[in-house]
Amino acid sequence: MGLTSRKVLALAVLLAVLLFVATVWLWPRLARRTPRAVLGRVGLLFATQLALFAAVGLAANKSFLFYGSWADLFGQEQGLGSVVDHGAGGANMTVLETRKPPVPGGGRPAVSGRLQKIVISGPASGIDSTAYVYLPPEYFRPQFERRHFPAAVVLTGYPGVADNLLKGLNYPATAWQLAQEGKVQPMVLVMLRPTVAPPRDTECVDIPGGPRTETFFAEDLPRVISKTYRVGSGPRHWGIIGNSTGGYCALKVALHHPDRYAAGAGLSAYYKAAEDPTTGDLFHGKQDLRHRADLLWSLDHLPRGRTSFLVTSSRKGEGNLAATQAFIGKVKAPAHVSSIILDSGGHNFNTWRREIPPALEWLSGRLSAE
Repeated sequence: MGLTSRKVLALAVLLAVLLFVATVWLWPRLARRTPRAVLGRVGLLFATQLALFAAVGLAANKSFLFYGSWADLFGQEQGLGSVVDHGAGGANMTVLETRKPPVPGGGRPAVSGRLQKIVISGPASGIDSTAYVYLPPEYFRPQFERRHFPAAVVLTGYPGVADNLLKGLNYPATAWQLAQEGKVQPMVLVMLRPTVAPPRDTECVDIPGGPRTETFFAEDLPRVISKTYRVGSGPRHWGIIGNSTGGYCALKVALHHPDRYAAGAGLSAYYKAAEDPTTGDLFHGKQDLRHRADLLWSLDHLPRGRTSFLVTSSRKGEGNLAATQAFIGKVKAPAHVSSIILDSGGHNFNTWRREIPPALEWLSGRLSAE
């Protein structure tokens, strides 16, 4: 049973209830001062509290999807486990599995679309990373068979897993529903985590000596996807969106690479690369690289492209409001900036689910199909 399954949560709650009942029932028998009775009381109290803690933790994780699997929880995520064949073109992709997407339609591609788990192998960065690709229903309809679609790269936070984008943040289902309502154009979604060199948090930086994470997102990923699917290769065909660390990465990549991405959206983003034990030494003492990873510094000192940005925050519950307002104030023409500022909302999945539909509408309006 998976970490986020209802059965696991139900069993944890049931165990906590049974242990509580057992404690109440057996307490009179364990009221003596003998070592055995004392150990019995301690054991029951410890077991009950542990079960309650587990039940609350599982409920919180199911709601916010901090961890997507048992392996993710215990830090046991394994390697890719696949052989990638590099052809003459340099950029390659391997399909690991094809599955029914989490949207209505009974698994018929022309109705619900198709979801594929892939490996992207980047020749420029030297990075191989797994991702999910959601192909919209229109991709499989005869009248669109010659059409090239726009694409949106969707990033989790750190240390999230790509499954969170499917189960917790519902990107495919949201994009499908908005397209049915005529609010967005059909888009190919490329969903993955920014941690393409796990377990290290590389902050989407090209680290001296590697890994070259920014190069992976700016060059390799668009090239591989455009080569494999009917996705345009120009910047007007590409947008990038993410939350938290993924939001910082989305804004950073879009800001630094207007020749690749026409739009970048950061949900609850921060604006300067983190430097802590999870990142290690990102810049190797090179102050110019540290400055470049500061988005506010970049807006002041680097050439401006025609990129569109969307930033989000809340007046109560988020810690990035001041930095978000500073970012908005520094964006100048020919770039453009929009914002979503909620009255209240914390740094969590519930807040991002409120922001994703308007963010996808905004992103769709800035991309072109052909």
